[in-house]
Amino acid sequence: MIDLHADLDLIRQAAIDAGALAIAEREAGLKIESKVGGSPVTSGDLKVDAMLKDRLLSARPDYGWLSEETADTAERLSKRRIFVVDPIDGTVAYMKRTPWWCVPIAVIEDGEVVAAVIHAPEVDETYVAMRGGGARRNGKPIHASDVDTLEDASILGDARLIEAPYFDEEPWPSMRFEKRNALAYRMALVAAGAFDAALALTPKWDWDVAAGWLIATEAGARVSDHHGRPWAFNRPDPRQASLVCAAPIIQPMIVRRCKNVPLST
Repeated sequence: MIDLHADLDLIRQAAIDAGALAIAEREAGLKIESKVGGSPVTSGDLKVDAMLKDRLLSARPDYGWLSEETADTAERLSKRRIFVVDPIDGTVAYMKRTPWWCVPIAVIEDGEVVAAVIHAPEVDETYVAMRGGGARRNGKPIHASDVDTLEDASILGDARLIEAPYFDEEPWPSMRFEKRNALAYRMALVAAGAFDAALALTPKWDWDVAAGWLIATEAGARVSDHHGRPWAFNRPDPRQASLVCAAPIIQPMIVRRCKNVPLST
């Protein structure tokens, strides 16, 4: 039987050490390349990925592996448990020395996230959660906000997301929008009640959102795609259709307004 406490301890320390390694690599001078599609990848991303893969799979050789910086294979689909890792979520922020990047790591068992950490080293914040055990930031319990209206709600996302033509049936009230680079960190901020919702209406990779899913839901937030469908993990296509992560009362209000927005593929 899986020891969630041991797994959480393992990934928490690994994420902290990964953050330190990323900063050290940046200080030494980054090598930067472009992936297919144009997004950047740095020597920091690759070094952290290699370190985490070696450490985590050495400790749990029977687990599978899914990471942004490792070529995906079908082998993980045969594993009951896998690690899901983004070595550096928010690479552009990391490169530009903006503090909003993080190291998210999740353990998935039978398609469900059971342990998770999001470590944001430059703001000295470490979020953790274990299935059924609540969520914590730097050791203290966190909870999603209890906001009960969208009016003046604080939203992490691009304000252009809620522009016409899809929202004529039920217009949006006035809300406050802000941006943070790393998607996992946005979900952690919703979990902590610092923001009321995080919204993204295009597909997102599991390595960006798996850890955030557990931390947010254990903190009382609700998470689904923008049609209200729940997520499942360790599928052949490691993506979720979209993201609505929000305080529990307003999450259905957001989903209801998004019903006419098509699901992207």
